Amino acid sequence: MLVTQQVISGLMLGGIYVMVAVAFTLTIGMLNFLNFTIPPIFMIAGMTGWGLTYYGLPFGLSDGGIHWAVALVVGLAAAAAASLLVERFTYRYLKAKYGDATEHAIPLVSSLGFLLIFENTVLILLGSDSQAFPVPFHDANLRFWGLIVSIPQMACLAISLGTVALLSSMLKGTRTGRGLRSIAENPEVSTLLGVNVHRIVPVMFLITGLLCGLAGIIFTLNYHEVSAYMGNEVAAKAIAAMVIGGLGNIWGAVAGGIIVGVVETLSIHYFGADTIKISVWGILLVVLLIKPQGLFGHTRIGKGKF
Repeated sequence: MLVTQQVISGLMLGGIYVMVAVAFTLTIGMLNFLNFTIPPIFMIAGMTGWGLTYYGLPFGLSDGGIHWAVALVVGLAAAAAASLLVERFTYRYLKAKYGDATEHAIPLVSSLGFLLIFENTVLILLGSDSQAFPVPFHDANLRFWGLIVSIPQMACLAISLGTVALLSSMLKGTRTGRGLRSIAENPEVSTLLGVNVHRIVPVMFLITGLLCGLAGIIFTLNYHEVSAYMGNEVAAKAIAAMVIGGLGNIWGAVAGGIIVGVVETLSIHYFGADTIKISVWGILLVVLLIKPQGLFGHTRIGKGKF
């Protein structure tokens, strides 16, 4: 029974890793670079929400803190805006100025710079301490057969999977989605075929920001706590989930996120919290030894992605 409870908890936790892993998958699959700004964008949603509930709107626009739900919506918008800012200066500006030299190294380094800027800005404005987030449903649980299922966690898992399903449908069935997939296959050829890269790529960054922001909100609602460093551990495990599932495969990232969530909770149950990293990265190593492209990855990079 205890093992079953841990598996259920792992599935719920995996819903958070799923969305961040998909965000990493989109960036590395389409633009072929690891976006280091994903952890702080995840954090911005939660910390903005907490700041608005505690301090209220800036410039005296509100008399004290605002409602937590409205604050989190503003946090989601802030995460999306931060992601678009990154697109503007890690891809569009540098691509226009340096051309193909930005293909790998320069966007990666500039996104690392944005990570430090975002994180330290939050540290200056809101501090480094963990803060309790005021949500009203502390004990909204279903109990049956001796098992406990958190209603917020269950709803958040459903939201995660539904969001990924919607994204997958958009990539396959819309003109914007086909443009994104063509960039993933071959950006030069897609440009020759009439795909407007400067209009399509911001859409990908917007989706990435919304995914990370929504994951940050889900984390905040489930664990009732935020901090300036809340994105770091989640992002590290999401990278492991992305690689386990297979680079460039959205549903592989979903499977990887759920696997990592279940492995984490079972590791805590059997061996203690100190073994989480050993278990997660050990599973990653085993998968890479058996199947280097990941569980659902492709041997030919760029083919059949998404």
